Amino acid sequence: MTVQHLPGSDHSETERLRERIAETLARARRRTVGLTDCIDEAELVAQHSRLMSPLVWDLAHIGNQEELWLVRDVGGREPVRADIDHLYDAFQHSRADRPALPLLDPGQARAYVGTVRDKVWDVLERSPLRGSELVHDGFAFGMIAQHEQQHDETMLATHQLRTGEAVLSAPPTPAAQVRVSGEVVVPAGEFSMGTDDDPWALDNERPAHPVHVPGFAIDAAPITNEQYLAFVDDGGYERPELWSERGWAHRVEAGLTAPQFWEQDGGGRWWRRVFGVMQPLRAHQPMVHVCWYEAEAYANWAGKRLPTEAEWEKAARFDPATGRSRRYPWGDADPDDALANLGQRHLEPAEVGAYPAGASPLGVHQLIGDVWEWTSSGFDPYPGFRAFPYREYSDVFFGGDYRVLRGGSFGADQVASRGTFRNWDHPIRRQIFAGFRLARDLRADEI
Repeated sequence: MTVQHLPGSDHSETERLRERIAETLARARRRTVGLTDCIDEAELVAQHSRLMSPLVWDLAHIGNQEELWLVRDVGGREPVRADIDHLYDAFQHSRADRPALPLLDPGQARAYVGTVRDKVWDVLERSPLRGSELVHDGFAFGMIAQHEQQHDETMLATHQLRTGEAVLSAPPTPAAQVRVSGEVVVPAGEFSMGTDDDPWALDNERPAHPVHVPGFAIDAAPITNEQYLAFVDDGGYERPELWSERGWAHRVEAGLTAPQFWEQDGGGRWWRRVFGVMQPLRAHQPMVHVCWYEAEAYANWAGKRLPTEAEWEKAARFDPATGRSRRYPWGDADPDDALANLGQRHLEPAEVGAYPAGASPLGVHQLIGDVWEWTSSGFDPYPGFRAFPYREYSDVFFGGDYRVLRGGSFGADQVASRGTFRNWDHPIRRQIFAGFRLARDLRADEI
């Protein structure tokens, strides 16, 4: 979808922002359409896992949030379908219960989101993109674009869980350009965590605040399939001493014996199911689809630990030459194809060493894209946190049974992936595109 009626001759800062918003919204919608038009109506309304909503619910929910925030709040327009608000309120109905709701059918859902988007183009054309906090710098439009892309990643995870013929395709990931191994030492000191000046940053990323981080070592790359397979082969899933009490109880109850979607054939060779296609395990690819407890057990086996959230962000953003925190590991410029594996351009992580231009100043690779990375930290507010524009995005989750993930995956879009972006999930979740890298305290002779 493109916006034909946006002014093209006025290149003022406001009009450039308007064009950027239009492109970002259109990019998200192209992805949503691609994820929902590739399967038939029966599969759209089916629940492929009790962990996930029917895809048709996600589709209409995307439209409903866009209507609530952009059509009604920002635009001040009359509701399109106020009668369905309760059906698409994520806090009123669990994912497991959504198939039983009187949801819009696929045709109705598509018509609804199309009507809403047409109204949004008009709202965008008329908005001054300044003034109230909700509108200033296009925040509400950026928030909705991020919301749609987050649901697109959720729908992509649903596609990974579905059975049947493969319906998604993408070009192969780029090959490794450099060899990456070992650790990087991050010196002790203070850095600025979070942000005050990223206009589309969400409330849990704010405010920027100084954090002193003791010196530590962090892996230069995420843990690969080959590295994790050594843990599996060494009986890692059969050794309770490597697991926390809660982690071992979950391993036993869930019957975990390997990462999700890994399968071993009669000859002992490992394969991984990737969106309906069985592929040989790629040794140097960042491993994906493990829960936090599995990552914790691997760390214990390796004699290391998961990094804290502050350690991860310092490794990703801190520039020792200037002392400032960058927006991304490579700088402040938006990501492109040479910097990170984002935006569903590929359907799996790229091999370690595929994006040397995206490394941090300290030499840490592939911090953005490929796989979300589990950290050891719970999800808590920063000092001075203020819920905006609604409590239900972050505030209601603080202090719960969650662990923070950082970095974004191959299924995350650049609008929802930056050095300050915070994701979170329950420590038992494996359907998300999550892997990890390890850290450790420095020895006395290294300090």
